[in-house]
Amino acid sequence: MPGVGAKSARRMAFFVLQQPPSFSDELARVLVALKERVHACSVCGNITDDDPCSICSDPLRDHRLLCVVETVEDLFSIEHAGVFAGVYHVLGGRVSPLDGETLDERVLSALKEHIENDAIEEVIIATNPRIEGDLTFHALVEYLGANNVALSRIAYGLPVGGSIEFADRTTLQAAMDSRVRVRRSS
Repeated sequence: MPGVGAKSARRMAFFVLQQPPSFSDELARVLVALKERVHACSVCGNITDDDPCSICSDPLRDHRLLCVVETVEDLFSIEHAGVFAGVYHVLGGRVSPLDGETLDERVLSALKEHIENDAIEEVIIATNPRIEGDLTFHALVEYLGANNVALSRIAYGLPVGGSIEFADRTTLQAAMDSRVRVRRSS
């Protein structure tokens, strides 16, 4: 599993093996139930057991602000820091020619629909500060070129080569506050 080193994985495996059979049976049931109940929000792509998710359906959030992130983990990091009160759109990927990755056309269409249907006034692109994040940012700016919406990008308060999911609250707040607008709506 990502983020789990060999020693941690070995400790987890030995822990499970030392438990009564009912433990592993229950663990298996919980994992299957999790996979069956949790799915992507039809509006933003966040993981949820409700549709739309609690963020999209929250009337207290600013539905004029849309933060576009690469992954659900990035969304969780921004939410956990409490630095953004708008809504999100999860790309579920990035542009990385060396890895053969590109943005899914269906996700891009859903993003455009989200912007048009929900009267979004500003799209904040919160891609990771590395080459793939820059490529993803430029692809989004080009794709959204015809839309009459303000575009901005979070500032480089995050370390280059780092990831949003590992940033602390202060760094995320600075990055969100000093985002740079790349285009204004007309």
